[in-house]
Amino acid sequence: MKKINVLIVEDNEPDVLLTEEVLAMAGIQTNILVARDGVEAIDCILKNNQYTQAITPDLVMLDINLPKLNGKEVLSFIKSNSKYANIHVVMYTSSHLETDILYSYKAGVDLYLNKPFAMADFDKVIAALKNFKQQVLDKL
Repeated sequence: MKKINVLIVEDNEPDVLLTEEVLAMAGIQTNILVARDGVEAIDCILKNNQYTQAITPDLVMLDINLPKLNGKEVLSFIKSNSKYANIHVVMYTSSHLETDILYSYKAGVDLYLNKPFAMADFDKVIAALKNFKQQVLDKL
């Protein structure tokens, strides 16, 4: 099975670890790079500054609430640039706002998931990522 290059864009270390865990629990084998804010995320994708040797992500796990540039701005950058528009993006956030969900889907996000806070939510996230893996990532 091919490893998926994943860029996790998250400023909270416990949430980075949680993201790594849900990816593993969903059976997604990964090479992971972490960006702590929206500017770092774009630098990673463009291979700018300290990221000249960065992996090109197949998947971006993107939080909405980020310093410098928020997740919606990063999503817009990715999906509005023809060179990067084929990168799959999962918005993985604590935001339940309908405006964030609608914006994300209109901007081209592949999947919108809320970070789990209860075990039942954790199971739902794992199931959604397993389905996403089968439907999308296994075809990469």
